[in-house]
Amino acid sequence: MKRSGQFLTGLSLTLLVGMAAGAQPMATDGTTSAVRYIEAGQRPVVIYPTVEQAQSRRAARGSHGKPGGGGGSNNLSYHGGTGGIGVETAPTIYLIFWGSQWVNNDPSGEAALLESFLASVGGSSWLNTVTQYCQGVASGTVFCNGAGIPAGNQAGMLYGYWYDSGSAAPTHPKQSQLAAEAVRAAQYFGNTAAGSNNTVQYVIATATGNSSSGFGRQYCAWHSSTSSTYGNVAYTNLPYITDAGASCGANFNGLGADAGITIVEGHEAAETVTDQFPSTGWLDSNGSEIGDKCAWISSGQGASADVTFPDGSTFPVQSLWSNAFNSDSGGCVLSY
Repeated sequence: MKRSGQFLTGLSLTLLVGMAAGAQPMATDGTTSAVRYIEAGQRPVVIYPTVEQAQSRRAARGSHGKPGGGGGSNNLSYHGGTGGIGVETAPTIYLIFWGSQWVNNDPSGEAALLESFLASVGGSSWLNTVTQYCQGVASGTVFCNGAGIPAGNQAGMLYGYWYDSGSAAPTHPKQSQLAAEAVRAAQYFGNTAAGSNNTVQYVIATATGNSSSGFGRQYCAWHSSTSSTYGNVAYTNLPYITDAGASCGANFNGLGADAGITIVEGHEAAETVTDQFPSTGWLDSNGSEIGDKCAWISSGQGASADVTFPDGSTFPVQSLWSNAFNSDSGGCVLSY
């Protein structure tokens, strides 16, 4: 794995204005949609709600016996992609531990757990649910049925990690600062040629006490994308999950104090694979992605659980939405 403890210097990042230019930040409460504009001039983010938010919304809607109990029976459909890219056909993940705040300061051991999880997840039956979704098909497509190019689930998705610890990260980084760090990571890992970020996601992990505003109250994590001289760059804002306690998965379903770490990052990884540049990949009519529809289910079909990966390691994960489940009615599943 490629790693470093120093910031790059003399970078020419040239971030371009995203599709949300001129949009005003939108509060993250009071709406069931996962899609938000949280900073003017930045692209939309897709948030992972807290346990309380997800369960409150599910209770308000009521499952009405629908498969999976995951927030409605309407299946995901394709939204055309960005420049023809709607899914990651060969997902590549880079993990960035941003800021000197990480130095000798990881009380929950989140760094090692994230590295192990992301190194093991590729090829798992859990993540295989993404392979039913594709790109290269018409907008509105619900079932690929062999058409287009499917999302990938190959072994060895974690291509590298970087301790970018030469300087402190912002105390509570804004979206634009997280986007800039993702572009720095693209340069650090050499993904600077045309098309080199077409199947890549950058996970920007911040240290304990260093998360962006609203963490643990308005969201547990979110993913988005940004424009750069290296093309479109997909990234995840991954706070220090155990700081939020039970609101972001500590001891969820009896899965242990660290359960939220892999539940949340697994959710974000799968959503980036199927909606790399939000929101132009696979979403339902309410703007929910493959993970949103199954967030924080505690019992019954699709409840979060420990899942064994191909290398024999076991991690807590949430279920993912499968259009094909229950004779194509859709539902939340832990394998496909």
